[in-house]
Amino acid sequence: MRIASVEVTPYALPLREPYVTAAGRLERREMVLLRLRCEDGLAGLGEAVPLSLRGGMALARVVDELERLGDWESLDEATLSAAGAALSPPARCAALTALMDLRSRRAAAERDAPSADPPQPVRCNATLVAGEPTAVAADAERWAGDGFSSFKLKLGSRDGDDVGQVRAVRSALGPGARIRVDANGAWDVATAKRTLAQLEPLDVELAEQPVATLGEAAEVVGTTSIPIAADESVESRADAERAVAIGACGLVGLKLSKVGGPEAAIGIAEVLPSFVSSALDGAIGIAASAQVAQTLSEAAGPGDPGLAHGLATQRLFSSTVASVECELRGDMLHLPEGPGLGVEIDEAALDAHRL
Repeated sequence: MRIASVEVTPYALPLREPYVTAAGRLERREMVLLRLRCEDGLAGLGEAVPLSLRGGMALARVVDELERLGDWESLDEATLSAAGAALSPPARCAALTALMDLRSRRAAAERDAPSADPPQPVRCNATLVAGEPTAVAADAERWAGDGFSSFKLKLGSRDGDDVGQVRAVRSALGPGARIRVDANGAWDVATAKRTLAQLEPLDVELAEQPVATLGEAAEVVGTTSIPIAADESVESRADAERAVAIGACGLVGLKLSKVGGPEAAIGIAEVLPSFVSSALDGAIGIAASAQVAQTLSEAAGPGDPGLAHGLATQRLFSSTVASVECELRGDMLHLPEGPGLGVEIDEAALDAHRL
């Protein structure tokens, strides 16, 4: 596709409260907005989220990669895939998402009508940051009061009471709540085995990335009845195939900026049952992730495991750069009904948050 202009805007959204995990602490999320414009002015939106808590690519590197797209003769999915090694996963995600959005908007403009089928909502889990057990339980009750029934607890923080947090949330919410835990690879094998054994009586839905590597996960998975899900250790279809081969996990959490875009995420989900999570994305990343979640549900059909997706994180931010974006109603994430991703940018808000 011939692109007339490439517009790259780094910006940051402040968090309502510090986001605390085993990997570190964030006060705000830095990200990059990408706009690809055709000669007639139609634009597609993409978003790159450098995974700063994971030691990922620096924001400046991602900005540079995206700005260099303006030097390319043409942009399409094939050329981006062929040059994939030259783009970090967040940058590739932004470019491919923007192309997808642009093509969908183009198709809608050519038929002069929106899609006939309104997008289906996506069920989401609450995301609880690490803290003192009583504080985490109080946070869980606030989410539950807003209609959430699935809860993800961030464990593995230094000096944190992992079992105490889960026990406090289970006590506060009762037996009906679904509770999953995520240690972000902070535990060693012995700690993972010991902690998961202590968590088994608390009816934990799944444990995400309890240890750092797939090899370590393979040592843990047979010692607990709690299903093990990968996150950081599965970044590609090849990783997913290896996870299956060595029996490291039965599930994987997908983040678009981690794996390099929607198609890569769907490719991984063809190998392992998957749920989609936010990397503390902005409005564009959330909309793209929600569309992937819909695709996975449709592909699974009656075999859909019914796992909630980690896409309610817009609640964690105190502001947005979108005038139109996904909307949370209870624990259901409703996508915009416009063409493509349906997201529209509030230019004044973007200017206010520009880096």
